[in-house]
Amino acid sequence: MSGLSKGIRKVEVAIKWDPSPAGQPPTDLDIVAATYLAGDPYGVPSYVVHFDSRSPDGTIYLNRDSTDGRGFGWDEVMTLELDRLSERYTRVVVGVVIQQRAAHRTFAGVLDSGLRIREGYTVLAEDDFGTVPSATAAAVAEFTRDGSGSWDFRPGIHGFEDDPATFTREMGRAHQS
Repeated sequence: MSGLSKGIRKVEVAIKWDPSPAGQPPTDLDIVAATYLAGDPYGVPSYVVHFDSRSPDGTIYLNRDSTDGRGFGWDEVMTLELDRLSERYTRVVVGVVIQQRAAHRTFAGVLDSGLRIREGYTVLAEDDFGTVPSATAAAVAEFTRDGSGSWDFRPGIHGFEDDPATFTREMGRAHQS
């Protein structure tokens, strides 16, 4: 973003999926967000926000959580108030994890999945995870703070085939180049 733009300020990440067919274990997707300090933007996350948690300062939080996709519209929604995030943090990576408790499942086995990232009414990205069918998790967005303090958005789906705990440690390396 350049010119008069103030960059990305407050973002909503939403996912949806259809419930599993009758007789099959439920499908449970979770949005996770990891923050990275200025001194180590591609290292270990400073903290990770997921179901049952929020950021220490309340700037990243889950608005809606589903364990089975039985909702109308968007089943899980996370808000990131980047404009309020401490200057210590220069990078936030958002991912989606498929819980593997009930059965091993990849994105190919998630029915009618969808992802939407927006700021206000402006849709920044939409996807259906079709590019990562064999993945069990995916990094879906990267937000970086530039020298002026403005946040930029970098879209892209990067699939992982790790367990959820490993994914949250590794997801920030997806965009490193």
